[in-house]
Amino acid sequence: MRTLLRVANRLAVALYRRGVARSAKRLPVLLLTVDGRRTGNPHTVPVAYFTHEGGYLVAASAGGAKREPQWFRNVRVARQARVQVGDRARDVAVRVPDPAERDRLWRDVVLREAPFFTGYERKAGRVIPVCVLTPCGVS
Repeated sequence: MRTLLRVANRLAVALYRRGVARSAKRLPVLLLTVDGRRTGNPHTVPVAYFTHEGGYLVAASAGGAKREPQWFRNVRVARQARVQVGDRARDVAVRVPDPAERDRLWRDVVLREAPFFTGYERKAGRVIPVCVLTPCGVS
């Protein structure tokens, strides 16, 4: 199963870079590149995002999977990452909000724009974490 997911991810990244598949379930998609927490090698994944205060908010829903996605485990230890939104790539500061802020962002941003994420959280049986990606040089 992991091999299939890796192949599907590589295909999705390649399609995105060719200008195809830049949205999912009516949400825009960006490419997130973050260094692996063990290897330090960069890993790129397509993720749906929400615009937030000049940057991006990403929810680690994995479509309601029981386990937190690997890319988010990397995000938890990263201070920086790189995003590609459309044809524009930029460095971003990475921040995982505390539980109170996470709950506010979940309610006011994620559920307001994509109420179907409630089903993902229910299916997952876990609190779905979010991360805030702020373009470097933006305060």
